[in-house]
Amino acid sequence: MTSPASQPQRAAHETELFLPSGESVVEMAGVGVRRGAKELLRNVNWQVRDGERWIVMGPNGAGKSTLMQIASARMHPTTGMVGVLDEVLGAVDVFELRPRIGLSSAGLAQQMPESESVLNAVLTASWGVMGRWREQYDSMDEERARRLIWQWGLRGYEDRRFGTLSEGERKRVLVARALMTDPELLLLDEPAAGLDLGGRETLVRAMSRLAADPDAPALVLVTHHVEEIPPGFTHALLMRQGAVVAAGPLEETLTEDHLSAAFGLPLKVTRHDGRYTAIAR
Repeated sequence: MTSPASQPQRAAHETELFLPSGESVVEMAGVGVRRGAKELLRNVNWQVRDGERWIVMGPNGAGKSTLMQIASARMHPTTGMVGVLDEVLGAVDVFELRPRIGLSSAGLAQQMPESESVLNAVLTASWGVMGRWREQYDSMDEERARRLIWQWGLRGYEDRRFGTLSEGERKRVLVARALMTDPELLLLDEPAAGLDLGGRETLVRAMSRLAADPDAPALVLVTHHVEEIPPGFTHALLMRQGAVVAAGPLEETLTEDHLSAAFGLPLKVTRHDGRYTAIAR
């Protein structure tokens, strides 16, 4: 994570020229990220509007997780401008912005103490900490945490230790945690990775219900597989080698040509009852 001292500060004229539109939850213009000689992202232009449900797809090394780190205000771009929730990165205190963004990722799972209870794993998101210490929570916080745990199919798990959960159960706990602060933007970085078929389908059904909820925040779900796309998602962003291959409404973007270009091999794509499959041709 970029330290506050090393975060690039935008000149006043730059922030005046880049003002996120009021309807945008995330807005990127010409975004690039370079680490030494390696270019992680290049010239990314992307806009997520309130109420949209986005899929971000691409092969390993496409830049998906880097994109999520920027959208969650945990990384600054090397070039370009980024607006998140009407704030411009480089001209806002990210520690005030981050509580407005829900994030679930493999990195967060690794930081969660295995001895932490499921209830505390969700509850501690209120303070933005991993592992309960001496911070205090009121009854409304605990009630919300329990309600989220139940909503994600884990009723009765409140006192279970995080380290004793299956991979699928951990993923659902982390999504519940990401929703704890009632975020305006929810970013889920490969929540189905490592799940067996049953765990994947349980998560896909839960994500589909969330997508259908008009009160849910704008959603961005990162995945490698079209089979993991929940019904109800509206848009897709396809990436390859740090660049955007295609972006737009789901049915216009998840075409055989676009997916074949993103993954670098000819693919046959089918859609049935709102679910996608893809195989090599």
